[in-house]
Amino acid sequence: MPARKKTESTDAIVEKLSKEPKVKKERAKKMKPSEAQASGISLSDEAEIKCIAEAMLDKKAQKVCSLDLSKIGTAIADHFIVCNADSSPQVNAIADNVEEMMYTKCNRKVIRAQGKENAFWIILDYANIVVHIFKTEYREFYRLEELWADAAKTTYQD
Repeated sequence: MPARKKTESTDAIVEKLSKEPKVKKERAKKMKPSEAQASGISLSDEAEIKCIAEAMLDKKAQKVCSLDLSKIGTAIADHFIVCNADSSPQVNAIADNVEEMMYTKCNRKVIRAQGKENAFWIILDYANIVVHIFKTEYREFYRLEELWADAAKTTYQD
């Protein structure tokens, strides 16, 4: 019978990890000149938001907008990007295109994706940016822009 390899207990691993220095998730951000610095949006965030908006518009997304939540202390992300489409296949196509463009142009992989199985409301989490792709009737029902009415809103068009 082969000798068993000794493994650390869960408590030992947790203790070891708790002693390691904390690493900020937020990467160093370059601020863009003048007005962007005043708004608090970094150059990298702005480029990623633009990439996402373009990927959405490439697949004919409707009412594409971004919400700057960075000044709202209780928000889970710095930015939301929201759009809608009339069919589930189109919602899936938009989500797939956003993931592909973010990977190829910005070298960012989605951390977590939810909702692809029914395609009523797909959420793509990029840590500082959360992408919401709704089927039209669900966007009208949940009204995220009204829920986060304090956030600065930017709309994007073809």
